[in-house]
Amino acid sequence: MLARFAAVSLAILLAALLAPGLASIAFAQEATRTEVAVAGTSQRLEAPAGAHIAKLVALENPRLISLGRDGEMFIGSKADTVYRLTPPYDEAQVLVRLDDYPHSAVRRDDALYVATTDALLRADYHTGATLDADDFHEVAAIPGGGGHSSRSLSLGPDGRLHVSLGIQGNCSNQYLGRDYPFTDRRGGVMVLDESGDTPVWRPYVSGLRNPVGLAWRDDGTLYVNNNGPDHWGFERPREVLERAEPGRFFGMPWFQWVDGKATRDDCIDVAPPQPASAVTPPVATFPARSAPMGLAFLPDDHPLDVDLISVLHGSWATAPNGSAAGDPATRREPALMGVRLDEEGRNGEVVALVTGFQEAGGRRWARPVGVAVGDDGAVYFTTDVGETGLYRLTIDD
Repeated sequence: MLARFAAVSLAILLAALLAPGLASIAFAQEATRTEVAVAGTSQRLEAPAGAHIAKLVALENPRLISLGRDGEMFIGSKADTVYRLTPPYDEAQVLVRLDDYPHSAVRRDDALYVATTDALLRADYHTGATLDADDFHEVAAIPGGGGHSSRSLSLGPDGRLHVSLGIQGNCSNQYLGRDYPFTDRRGGVMVLDESGDTPVWRPYVSGLRNPVGLAWRDDGTLYVNNNGPDHWGFERPREVLERAEPGRFFGMPWFQWVDGKATRDDCIDVAPPQPASAVTPPVATFPARSAPMGLAFLPDDHPLDVDLISVLHGSWATAPNGSAAGDPATRREPALMGVRLDEEGRNGEVVALVTGFQEAGGRRWARPVGVAVGDDGAVYFTTDVGETGLYRLTIDD
């Protein structure tokens, strides 16, 4: 992996000089991509040679995916619904309907946990169980309120529950620190401390504007996709993928990572809780307004030949090349991107894997959000726009 990483360093440098956009993040691409028919639809995508893509089942506004025991799959949604699917994942059950945006759900032991905007909920659970809303009780409140309302839940390799949450806007004075009131402890990842009589959230990493995708490397390190701010224009700062080691500070909203350094953002006049020297550099970046969402590690020697898959949800609009602001044709495209890490896992190359979700005029027939990798190596992803539902990507060895 290290030799391959070094071999494309020149390509990375050249790509950095290209015009911004999806083309400029495909610089490390090595495998041939080709047009692939999407089974179950009339659509086609660009994907690695040997790929097979199929729509498995329609779902309403699905979001993040998690895999539990016995092959069960859980999918949160914006439709106040948690879905359950079992292999081959071509039928979906409404497991439970819950208010307050159940963005994600995970199983731990004999319990199912759901993260809503305002709370972590728990219900006793066994494989195939039937649930309703009354089976859930609140484990711990989560700072809620307006703005970024998704809450991504992840089970760490040590069995602890982690949840990510964004600050309210571009420049909100919110931070995961004791000096902030509970309602303003936002912008990073929290870990649930269950050592006492009452579970409480502790800061895990801070300074992230809107972290969504969470994925664990086999060495126990968390990686996080983060959505950057909009007020710098359409091309800066770039979106970031972070290696989220405990205690790390990523700067936002006080600092943005621009041109290889932490740059003070003057949109907030409150003194930063940590200096610029404490800001941790990103592992990899994507074009501004790519809206990175789901994130998943692939097993070693997977035929896709990347370490991570990062889902780009795509922007609401950009205005490159002199186009009018808000022109749908300038939207940043949704995509499934691959990331190749160096041996230490601190630097990554970005590779285009699956594109073609957006037409030239800006219309999107699908917009991917969540991603997970099955035990068989199949990649599953959701889309919440257009032909919404669950899709499967496999590739010939």
